[in-house]
Amino acid sequence: MAAGKIRKKIKKELIGTSDYPSNKIFTISNFITFTRLILTGVFLYLFVTDFNRYVALVIYAVAASTDWLDGQIARMTKTVSWLGKLLDPIVDRALLFCGVVGLVAREELPLWICLAIVGRDIYLFLGNFVVKRYHKRPIDVVFVGKLATALLMSGFTLMLLGLPVLDGLCIVPDSIAWLPGLNCTPVPLGIFFVYVGVCCSLLTGLVYTVKGLQAIRNAIAHPEDEDEDFLNPDIDEGEEASAAETA
Repeated sequence: MAAGKIRKKIKKELIGTSDYPSNKIFTISNFITFTRLILTGVFLYLFVTDFNRYVALVIYAVAASTDWLDGQIARMTKTVSWLGKLLDPIVDRALLFCGVVGLVAREELPLWICLAIVGRDIYLFLGNFVVKRYHKRPIDVVFVGKLATALLMSGFTLMLLGLPVLDGLCIVPDSIAWLPGLNCTPVPLGIFFVYVGVCCSLLTGLVYTVKGLQAIRNAIAHPEDEDEDFLNPDIDEGEEASAAETA
């Protein structure tokens, strides 16, 4: 432990919860996350090589479903880990990126959607470095971010399937070709999931910006809190353990 670091005394039963992740690597939830990463690579290969669109669709759907599964298992079994909290959003973005790039490459998805998703991720990636200069503990994933991921993955899966095809809403003129489905062009149902997902994704960027600024202000106002060794809490085995700080 580095000199000057503060260790919180934490009840043993709290380790592995969302507030107090463990340092474990080999957990069921982490295995599922790694599996999703492997499936992402398999999907990309099948989709790019045009091996079989529907096999690629099944692989993508299975990979997308594990995004919900790993988090639920981690929370239910109290095996939330720092590795999982780090890997989960990275693997999610890899799966989303592969889906959106594949569809854009086949001209089945407007380019601006790809730019919006990737641009938001670059913005948050760079912003994270700024926050880390002041606030060491990672900022927790927010609900609207998970909702955005679920909507985008569902939308991409339905677009890969290509069914059902719906008439356009005719909200905008047909001349605005970069808004398929909102004009009168018939489109797969999935594009509407993608539109809502993009809106939620951009909203997530705003939420993280606010949370990041709050974290920086709190770190400047209370620099002593940043001395907490949150990766290595002092685990109290007793029943009367408290969350009091110990030097």
